[in-house]
Amino acid sequence: MKKIPFVKYHGAGNDFILIDNRKKEYHLSDSQIQLMCDRHFGIGSDGLIVLEQAEGADFQMIYYNPDASKDMMCGNGGRCIVAFAQSLGIINNKTIFQAPDGIHKAEIISNKDNKSIIKLSLKDVEKIEQLSDGQFLSTGTTHFVCFVENLQTLDIKTKGREIRYDKRFAKTNGTNANFVEIVSEIELNIRTYERGVEDETLACGTGITASAIAYVEKYNTPHNPIIINSKGGQLKVYYTKTQSKTYSNIFLEGEAEKVFEGEFILS
Repeated sequence: MKKIPFVKYHGAGNDFILIDNRKKEYHLSDSQIQLMCDRHFGIGSDGLIVLEQAEGADFQMIYYNPDASKDMMCGNGGRCIVAFAQSLGIINNKTIFQAPDGIHKAEIISNKDNKSIIKLSLKDVEKIEQLSDGQFLSTGTTHFVCFVENLQTLDIKTKGREIRYDKRFAKTNGTNANFVEIVSEIELNIRTYERGVEDETLACGTGITASAIAYVEKYNTPHNPIIINSKGGQLKVYYTKTQSKTYSNIFLEGEAEKVFEGEFILS
């Protein structure tokens, strides 16, 4: 039996297992990742994040969905690994790190009682595809965004699964699905069905970012930042609009909280 130390964090209710693997001690199989993320037989989480060494950056973020799929960015997980890196003494208040979609910058704005407010850069949005029923774009992973008026009563699991497996998104192995309700010119409510989790999550950082950008593009609002309320908490999205359907200097700001730590036994 092998014991693996881990720390559990959440960002707006989006929860993650984090492992320090700078010494390359741990080599997890897909089945082991799935077990650790399982909420009945494992630790339970919306994903597993491994921190490793990186050339030209403070550290590397390797992100796995609960089904062990990877090679995509996670905005809430990105904030959590920044808080984790600070707790390990790797960084101070600012960092540059490597993620599946490239280099990211982050700043820890405040840190008190295991809770940090972190502002994280996300990749530029280079294209927003206008569809008959919504918008399709990538913020490190692909997202479908549609605006609704019945958000609280919407059957997210059914509708989200339909969009996730829609043939239109086969080339990207499906998509995440975001359903957004306008509260005011600067504030939105959101619910998200996440690919890889295959269910609704309390928040999705890249989905919140995609939804804010889609909102700005669709309604041509000048407001900045856009405030978005997920089930797990409130986040802010900052941006610079460079031209139609193109956005840069995108930042996601929100909380990252350490929940507990322990050891997981792999038999």
